[in-house]
Amino acid sequence: MKYNFDKPTDRRNTNSLKWNVNENELPMWVADMDFETLPEVKAAVMKTAELGIYGYSDIPDDFFREIAEFWQRRYGFHIDTSSMVYSSGIVAAISSMVRKLTTPAENVLIQAPVYNIFYNSILNNGRNVLSSDLVYKDGEYSIDFADLEEKMKNPQTSLMILCNPHNPVGKIWDRETLRKIGHLAHKHSVTVISDEIHFSFTAPGKKYVPFASVDDICVDISVTCISASKCFNLAGLQSACIVAKNPTLRHRVYRGINTDEVGEPNIFSMNANIAAFRHGDEWIDELNEYIFANKRFACDYIRDNIPSIKAPFSEATYLLWADISALSDDSVAFCKDLREKTGLYISDGTEYGACAKSFVRINLATQRSNVERGMKLLKEYVDKYCR
Repeated sequence: MKYNFDKPTDRRNTNSLKWNVNENELPMWVADMDFETLPEVKAAVMKTAELGIYGYSDIPDDFFREIAEFWQRRYGFHIDTSSMVYSSGIVAAISSMVRKLTTPAENVLIQAPVYNIFYNSILNNGRNVLSSDLVYKDGEYSIDFADLEEKMKNPQTSLMILCNPHNPVGKIWDRETLRKIGHLAHKHSVTVISDEIHFSFTAPGKKYVPFASVDDICVDISVTCISASKCFNLAGLQSACIVAKNPTLRHRVYRGINTDEVGEPNIFSMNANIAAFRHGDEWIDELNEYIFANKRFACDYIRDNIPSIKAPFSEATYLLWADISALSDDSVAFCKDLREKTGLYISDGTEYGACAKSFVRINLATQRSNVERGMKLLKEYVDKYCR
């Protein structure tokens, strides 16, 4: 490999949210990678830092152009740069769109178990969470389209937040599935926000399908959220791109983002994004090889050594979604005790919805040595305390 993802990183005492833990603890929770970003991004940040003046920044044309060229190059999807709006983050943009595209007490539809911050963006803004829960059977998740349509039919349902690819279950939605979602949304006048922040994390040989690429209906009724923050480990630079081809919808999104003052960039994020999308293809490809080798190792280890936990291999995200129902129906207590007894810090499933109370989420975007240690700690805990 050209890039060394085994290179150890010491993030303790750096104000890292993930690594602000006790010395004996191994954090494998929040979706934050332990890999240095690609050299071209580091060089761009260092060059910017050398200016010594960090004033207000414009959004350069190259920011939008490099994103558009990246999606065309890797996914065959043409995005007109005129359809793009800058935001300081996807969460900030989603919260803004919930406020702008709905009214208080309306329903925002999700598919639990799903990214926990969606709940915050809905509830904190006085809207109702309405979930069409994913169906879990034999280690696989699917959509109950009859239930989905029933909830879209509700006249109080005006918005859906789609997770594509899906966090935490690691699902790549295929084109036909996305088409069904889009056409049901159109039929019932529901706008779709497609959060595609995990777009790059797919198993070698696999690609995700952008929701807006499916057909004219899907692009017309949707807003797509994309960012370099997960893909290139730039979350701390806080930047995102919101795409809406429909001009009326785009104007409302733009007005919301600017009214909420989450549309002003910083000079570091601009130059880092441009470098990442311009130079990052090979880095992403090698990163995926490494991450999905980690995921394969973890899945195989659990199958062979902790059979009471079910953790099937998934084709998207660097997150492992594991079923602990044979051990506990209270993942909060399980994760708390696991951390106290072994130092392994993972996420409890209830964060992602009530239907996931017997699941846990494990972040595998770290050095293989950490993954191996994490699996051993999990085995030790199960062997000693779950008998």
